[in-house]
Amino acid sequence: MMTAQQISIGFIGYGEIGSTLGAGLRDRGVEQVLSYDTGAFDGPYASLIQSRAKAAGVTLVRSPAELAERAQVIIGVTPGSASVASAQAFAPHLSARHLFIDIASATPKVKQAMAAALAGSGAILADGSIVGTPKDGLALPILASGPAAEAVRDALVPWGMKIDAVGEKLGTASAIKILRSVLIKGIEALTGEMLLGARRYGLEDVVLASAAKTLSRPFEDFAAGLLTTGVIHARRRSEEAGMAAEALADVGIEPIMSRSTAARLQWVEALGLKEHFGGKVPATLEEALVAIEARMEPAEVA
Repeated sequence: MMTAQQISIGFIGYGEIGSTLGAGLRDRGVEQVLSYDTGAFDGPYASLIQSRAKAAGVTLVRSPAELAERAQVIIGVTPGSASVASAQAFAPHLSARHLFIDIASATPKVKQAMAAALAGSGAILADGSIVGTPKDGLALPILASGPAAEAVRDALVPWGMKIDAVGEKLGTASAIKILRSVLIKGIEALTGEMLLGARRYGLEDVVLASAAKTLSRPFEDFAAGLLTTGVIHARRRSEEAGMAAEALADVGIEPIMSRSTAARLQWVEALGLKEHFGGKVPATLEEALVAIEARMEPAEVA
């Protein structure tokens, strides 16, 4: 069992995630929690950042050099668009005594560029991804991968953080999160489009209940059912998605997602998979995916 040992923890950024984790760690007894945020002392959110830090007992520092000097574990919680720039700013100040993990939402390519920027620093690196919400507090679920993944987990989990190491290859945690976002963010957009349309028709409660019933089974079964039958019925389903788009447009809702859904299903239909399977639904999800991939244009994967 991992035991809690006093460590100093520094956050790059002190927004919603940084302040949630920082306050939680202080509450659990971590004596030294610090943060470097470019907007902490100047800018529209300076007073908010300062008030959050003061209430939590988190020390705000004025430079990457100061944070690196005073913290052993450094956690990047900036937007993903700032991950590489943050790494570049910290690179001259890190050494082999540091564990550095960036948990911003970004692609594996961004996290690998971050690692390249820190390559000469001596710090042990990990990338991370958040798979929960700030409502989870200090127990916000985080995936970690890369050379420092297990060390970061072992250092922080005893203090109440929830970190699962998912591999030694840097970028794995971010890939899981960003690919998951294809679905989760798509559901958000589709749900909004569906309910706005249903509201215009005065049917939001009925439509919501019907959708909930369809989605009630385990997701693995739901996904397999959709894709295995989809290779056979893509044409009919694309036509239905097109009609859904028309119904939304009829009541003044721009059917951005519904049109894209129709286009994706038309793409599947054009692969000729119904003919390939002789009109019979493939037995497994794997069989359907293999058949789809075999008919796709070759693509170079980074």
